[in-house]
Amino acid sequence: MKKLMTLALAAAMMLGAATGASAIDFKAKGQWIMSFDYGMHGNFGESKAKNNSGFKNEDEFEARQRVRLQLDAVASEALSGTVFFEIGDQVWGDNDNGGALGADGKVVELKRAYIDWMVPQTDLKVRMGIQGIALPSFTTNASQIMDDDVAAISLNYQFNENVGLTAFWARPYNDNAGYKSSDAGSTKWDNYMDNMDMFAVLLPLTFDGVKVTPWVMYAAMGPGMFNDGGTKLNGNAWDRAASGMISGAFGYDNVDTYGNAFWAGVTGEVTYWDPFRIAWDVNYGSAAYENEKMNREGWLASLLLEYKLDWGTPGLYGWYGSGDDSNPKNGSERMPVVSANGNNGFSNFAFNGNPYIAREGVLGTNMTGTWGIGARLKDVSFLEDLKHTLRVNFMGGTNAPKMAKYVSHTSFKAPASVTQYGTSYDPMYLTTGDTALEIGLTNTYKMYDNFTVMLDAAYVALWLDDSRSTWGKNPMANFAKGGDGVYDAWNVNLSFVYSF
Repeated sequence: MKKLMTLALAAAMMLGAATGASAIDFKAKGQWIMSFDYGMHGNFGESKAKNNSGFKNEDEFEARQRVRLQLDAVASEALSGTVFFEIGDQVWGDNDNGGALGADGKVVELKRAYIDWMVPQTDLKVRMGIQGIALPSFTTNASQIMDDDVAAISLNYQFNENVGLTAFWARPYNDNAGYKSSDAGSTKWDNYMDNMDMFAVLLPLTFDGVKVTPWVMYAAMGPGMFNDGGTKLNGNAWDRAASGMISGAFGYDNVDTYGNAFWAGVTGEVTYWDPFRIAWDVNYGSAAYENEKMNREGWLASLLLEYKLDWGTPGLYGWYGSGDDSNPKNGSERMPVVSANGNNGFSNFAFNGNPYIAREGVLGTNMTGTWGIGARLKDVSFLEDLKHTLRVNFMGGTNAPKMAKYVSHTSFKAPASVTQYGTSYDPMYLTTGDTALEIGLTNTYKMYDNFTVMLDAAYVALWLDDSRSTWGKNPMANFAKGGDGVYDAWNVNLSFVYSF
């Protein structure tokens, strides 16, 4: 397959190479995933016809697939171009994404497209286009602030073997509200200053047995950024940004003010005493608007201790994120988040940690407003090509119980939307009286060099504070106390993955 794709693409390029161009080396990469899920209570409610499994209106059993194809056109070490397509996710039997009888769905998506080049006579590397941008993380290996695909220009320079520098400008949103006016008098245009721009500088430092990366990031948001909060117009990451950049406790106020956001962090690891490893992430962020009730400011820190043995790597870890106080008028004390879409190494199910397309994120895409401690046995192997990872996490919320009455959704896990008032959580809002327990087991078998079979089983038990002072006085009490109560979420996934 790889040879066939390379030959076909090379032949197509030759047809347009009438002028004397340098030889181009084409490199192809790809991944096929066939995934099968069976689980219940994905929203911690009763699984029945009305809610199905609780997993985003899915049935208890779902089969789906995804294909990713990447083509690199390399002219030299100083110049190359990359295009990365994604086909799916396609749910088997679903016509909306091409999985029904007859297929032929329009589901080819552009995931990334960029050029890499070097400034002549220097070691400065430049990448321009839609690319993956992730802030550093040594504990979860997935930033809890920004880890997603975005249009950007990134620069990378290595001063010496110890000091490097990375900087980028990214534009997540612009011109999405359309050239129209939502008010009757046409006094305000929805597209006016509806952009968001981010600027960041990272300083990776590498020494013998020690790596440290301090970094800072600033974001400017126009007053029209939230004019149309629809996912269809603003992209598939809009729910994460909309719920992560504002407090949610601003009542009926319009979300139409200028905003400025700032983040800073220090992440690193110590491997000097190998095989013992210590890793940490300390992050702080704030988002300020003209309307103070929209503001967010907080921090998140995590620590990982692990020891690599011949048969596996046992580890202990923990995290703590600041939570809201009891006053909604002063904004939120949770750290603002743009889009935490990486694979969280602490959790495959409660947070976004599954490496493929299995169900995940039943508590949220990020860990802001929560605390937790966990233990894991990673990559345990007693048979060749067969590995197991066992995780046990105990976690809870750091938000004031009084804030529960300001959460207005009637469904405890309904996605947050900036067009609704009183809510902004992703997707769960846990108070200091709420706790959860996660148990997960991931098994991977490398059947061939390019073919992996993964069996992942996960379970999350949730205990909510149903006292009158917390969820008991909230409209969500009919979920937390009434009916059949809170159900434990669980899922089993079987994935077949071919990568080349």
